Amino acid sequence: MVLDDGRALAQSNAIILFLAEGSDLIPVAAYDRARMLEWMFWEQYSHEPYVAVARFHVKYLGKPVAELDPKLVERGAAALRRLEEGLADRPFLVGPRVSLADVALVAYTRMAPDGGFDLGVYPRVTGWIARVEAALHIAA
Repeated sequence: MVLDDGRALAQSNAIILFLAEGSDLIPVAAYDRARMLEWMFWEQYSHEPYVAVARFHVKYLGKPVAELDPKLVERGAAALRRLEEGLADRPFLVGPRVSLADVALVAYTRMAPDGGFDLGVYPRVTGWIARVEAALHIAA
């Protein structure tokens, strides 16, 4: 992203953090902000490299799910299980309200079936996706 004054920002989470500055998507409490960032860092290193890459191979390269690297599928499923666990006692990743962590993670998570992942085995995740879409007015 290039700002009007010519300064540039790279990396999706840096960009959305910049754009959301001052909004309700960024928690006020320091601990909650740190939890938001924790999920956003996790998204970049433990979710996106597996869930999004599997989707790319299947949807855009036309590779059958059965031909995906088993480690890719295993780690993608592990990421979805981690999300399922993280939603055990809260409606959103950082508590009772949608945050930038939810924005960062919902994008590829809601498209995980395109990569061969069955979201039906993650009921908390599917409920969370619906809540985030409703909160952000995203068409399903």
